[in-house]
Amino acid sequence: MSENKILVTGGAGYIGSHVVRLLTAAGKNVVVLDNLSTGFAEAVLGAELIVGDTCDRELVTRLLEEHRVDTVLHFAAHTIVPESVSDPLKYYGNNTCCTRNLLECCAGAGVKYFIFSSTAAVYGTPEDSICTEDSPLAPINPYGTSKLMSEMMLRDLGKAGDMRHVILRYFNVAGSDPEGRIGQSTNNATLLIKVAAEVAVGKREQLYVFGTDYPTPDGTGVRDYIHVDDLANAHIKALDYLREGGESVTLNCGYGHGFSVREVIDAVNRVNGAPIKVVEEPRRAGDPPALVAKADKARRLLGWEPRYDDLDFIVKTSLDWERKLLKEG
Repeated sequence: MSENKILVTGGAGYIGSHVVRLLTAAGKNVVVLDNLSTGFAEAVLGAELIVGDTCDRELVTRLLEEHRVDTVLHFAAHTIVPESVSDPLKYYGNNTCCTRNLLECCAGAGVKYFIFSSTAAVYGTPEDSICTEDSPLAPINPYGTSKLMSEMMLRDLGKAGDMRHVILRYFNVAGSDPEGRIGQSTNNATLLIKVAAEVAVGKREQLYVFGTDYPTPDGTGVRDYIHVDDLANAHIKALDYLREGGESVTLNCGYGHGFSVREVIDAVNRVNGAPIKVVEEPRRAGDPPALVAKADKARRLLGWEPRYDDLDFIVKTSLDWERKLLKEG
């Protein structure tokens, strides 16, 4: 009989694929479920890819049973804040309802461990911009609300049964694999550093800055940018934590300091060696002025030590990936 496998939903996507690469490099047996709506089959390195949806109860149940899955890492979700404001039911349908289906299948199959991809958007607009795991939960957009509802379901399920979990609340993820094997290939991406890198290589004409009148030092939004490989490593640490007997927990994943949009643009210009074109626009719906993590708990509980806390390095890996995509055409 085959040994237990790890199911990674959304493992062909940006963050999921980086986690899959680390899992397989560590010798873990991994199966990926992804509908490829935003993911890429070629980004799945060293693992079996099943094309399908987390809302497909029959498929999920079969995968869990056939592969004797004891651990699920759940990344599959829609993640674009402005789209969640204009089309909220799309986000509640995929991010919340499909997660409920997945959790029900996991409970039925006796899955022991669950690691959930959540977001700093659950905090909404914190009073002091620094978020601890105990900060008030008050999302200001359907994306954040859809993730918070999933967190609540996961916690309640854990109390009712034996499945233990780690909820990781991401701040602003950026960068790509330093060795250039995989990266963020999302079409029509909205994440600042990705878009700025696309402008730098000529894929886009200009970068739009949404909001220059926020109550921040230079008027633009401030975010805690974390390199995707550091975030991926936090998932490996979370898996080890659960398998070593750790209790269910919710943890922030960020560096503990932020950069404004203007500071990010300065870094892109510096690393690129030439300025990019910038157009200033009014504020965008659903964007808080500042979000910065207090992530001491993750470092302490998981033994997580970020390696790439350097804005210029994050930008460089993003630019390197965009140049590779441009070269490959």
